[in-house]
Amino acid sequence: MTNAAVIILAGTETHSDVGRLVNGLEAAREFAEAEGDELELIFDGAGTQWVPKLEDPDSDYHELYRTVQDSAGVCEFCADAFGVDDAVADSGAVRLDDHDGHPSVRSLVTDGYEVITF
Repeated sequence: MTNAAVIILAGTETHSDVGRLVNGLEAAREFAEAEGDELELIFDGAGTQWVPKLEDPDSDYHELYRTVQDSAGVCEFCADAFGVDDAVADSGAVRLDDHDGHPSVRSLVTDGYEVITF
C-alpha cells in the first residue's frame, strides 16, 4: 500500500506544461488504479488554471482527468490568485486551505504520503 500526493504546479502556457500535466495525471491514475493505494491529487499555483480546461468535455485530457477527479483538490488561495475561483467552485473540487490558504505539504509528509510534483 502506497500513499501518494501528486501535485500539479505546471501552468497552461507551454507545450512542456502540457507534458507535465499529462504525466502528472497518468501518475495519479496509476496510483488510483492500484488496489490499496491512497491518492491525493492537488492542483496548486499555476496548476489551478488546468481545472476549467480539464472540466471541458472537449479537452484532449478530459477523460484522463475524470479517472482521478474524485481524488482532486485545489489550492484555495491560488485558485483566486490565478483567476479560476468560479471555475473551481463550479467543478465541485475540494478546496484546500490547511496552511495560510494553501494545502499543507507538511501534513501530507507526516501522514506518510510520497509527494510527487509536476
